[in-house]
Amino acid sequence: MKLISDQNLNLKGKKVLLRVDLNVPMKNGAISEISRIEKIIPTIKLLIEKQAKIIILSHIGRPKGEIVEGMSLKPISKKLSSLINKEITFNNKKIDKIELSEVNNIENSSIMMLENIRFNKKEEINDERFAKEISNLGDIYVNDAFSVSHRSHASVDGITKFIPSYYGLQITEEINALKKITSEIKKPITLIIGGSKISTKIKIINNLIKKFDNVIIVGGMANTLLKHTGRKVGNSICENNCEDLIKEILANSKKYNCKITYPVDVVVSQSKESFGTNKDINDINENDIILDIGKKTITIIKEIIDETNTVLWNGPAGYFENPNFQEGTRKILEIISQRTNNNKIFSVAGGGETVAAINKFNKMNSFTFVSTAGGAFLEYLEGKTLPGIKALNQNV
Repeated sequence: MKLISDQNLNLKGKKVLLRVDLNVPMKNGAISEISRIEKIIPTIKLLIEKQAKIIILSHIGRPKGEIVEGMSLKPISKKLSSLINKEITFNNKKIDKIELSEVNNIENSSIMMLENIRFNKKEEINDERFAKEISNLGDIYVNDAFSVSHRSHASVDGITKFIPSYYGLQITEEINALKKITSEIKKPITLIIGGSKISTKIKIINNLIKKFDNVIIVGGMANTLLKHTGRKVGNSICENNCEDLIKEILANSKKYNCKITYPVDVVVSQSKESFGTNKDINDINENDIILDIGKKTITIIKEIIDETNTVLWNGPAGYFENPNFQEGTRKILEIISQRTNNNKIFSVAGGGETVAAINKFNKMNSFTFVSTAGGAFLEYLEGKTLPGIKALNQNV
């Protein structure tokens, strides 16, 4: 593993192509959440200290190879500049239009951000010639974008064939955290998993059942499990034709001695915009919509976490966007946060909705590690080899 943090790595005057993920949410042209920007700052500061010439490669959105004004990285460049209190030169040219002299003239410890890499059609098809064009702009390449490392794109995968390539600080921290969850396990270990569809996370569940002691299923996924084990779920979000998936999960849990836990009571309403009522899972009416876990279920989850040394959380417990249905998600956050802050537990959380919940309740610093990755986070948990990681490991 070639690390940018290697003390013997001399970067003074070297042009460093730094691939990061700045695909942050925007509302009316303004950045609404900055955690992905904040996570790359340690690597940038290290490169500044090493007196490198920093050239940032990134993307936002899916412009499909076209120049889309609302998907420019310029406002993100300004935000990053303010966060690190350092001027950043923004180059709005497409990669194939940038002159080598433009990057050669960057001063040591200075930063240039290039325009959205996905404005180039050849990026997402991992065009080899385009990857070489990118590599010609730098002396070394650093991947600090775990969240796009499941993509076989030119600036993630192909570029490593043409230039010495290294791991950044953020991607290294992410991999180490996930290794502790999936390989270097301190038992007992618990998975809390939610979301709307159990079919999209069946591979994660079956991969982790083999290694984990507890799997707690919440959210819409729990509704599907409840329905296929004979309970009524009313008008709740629920997948049909999942009998085989549920049987597979339950069979594997017995095979690998992993306890499956799902709600014994829930908060229901006839509308997402209304108030909720706590009900036993056996008392659900046909017009009820399950929107959160109930008080008894929260107590059961707390008892499990209190006996856990390691916890992985992916997916909220309910429709937390409405304060009337946020209690389950908020309580899980509090339980994990308290044990993490008391050094009783190693905690990792990840996934888009999970990060949104953590931000809503200001708990970003209350976990051992919070992953801002989406697809890459989930694919890693499925046990897949990520193209961006494989490419770095092959570049020796």
